[in-house]
Amino acid sequence: CIVIFTRMATKDLHKPISILFCNLAFSDLFTSFSGFWISMLFITNPDITIFGSKDMLAPYALYTTSILSTIYNLVSIGIERYLAVAESMRTRFRVARNHSVAVVVINWVLAFFLGCLPLMGWNCLRMEKNLSVLYSPFCVDYLIFIAIPNVVAAFFIPLFTYLRIIIILRKRKLRMKACGQATGTYKSAEIQVARTSIFIWLLALISYAPFFAGVIFDATNHQCHTDLYPGVYIFRNCTAMLITINCLGNPIIYTLKAKTLGAKLKALKCLSANRVRACTI
Repeated sequence: CIVIFTRMATKDLHKPISILFCNLAFSDLFTSFSGFWISMLFITNPDITIFGSKDMLAPYALYTTSILSTIYNLVSIGIERYLAVAESMRTRFRVARNHSVAVVVINWVLAFFLGCLPLMGWNCLRMEKNLSVLYSPFCVDYLIFIAIPNVVAAFFIPLFTYLRIIIILRKRKLRMKACGQATGTYKSAEIQVARTSIFIWLLALISYAPFFAGVIFDATNHQCHTDLYPGVYIFRNCTAMLITINCLGNPIIYTLKAKTLGAKLKALKCLSANRVRACTI
């Protein structure tokens, strides 16, 4: 909420990256809210969170939607940063506000569609087989369908985009150095981007890898709920806590460091023909 209010109170909200940052905070708020809803259900009636119930479909669907929206926003921010850096010397293409708004709308539509599939009938309320142990009444095949492509996207797309940014900055630094220009700004920006990208990737790995492991366990498990109680459900609660930590870590990485990172990137100068001109990154 602090991130959202701060972004709305500043004049930088019209910038494409600010729209994505604000939407990421909104997704994290939804994740925290849906996690709190599930926690209250666990406190009032623990059995429905273990054995599954129709009452768990709506909070789990909202939880899935918010997590998917967060993942898509993280991927969108990485792609936007890459396009801003890679296309900075090309005036024919720039990431505009309309692009960010369109990306936000597409992210939410896709997240709501995939997250609400159990509400549309893809659940195991009337089926004894293929039932998820950790997230009843979800089906195991639905969790695999949701988890595998999105976890891969959350891990590899940001890793690729930020590595490409670092490579681009290093190439430009070498070009500047070959022309006898100062490269201190590029070196500082390269270190800052590398440090931030490592934090982003590690946070995503720590937050979503245990959940992915839980889905794999669900797919290979053949034991009933009572045989796995309480250890596997403690693990499930820990995965939910790690996802919540991701919601707390995103503002720290993206918002509190955005000012410093933005100042570094805006200070970069690009080499064009025989002169140096300022580029908006």
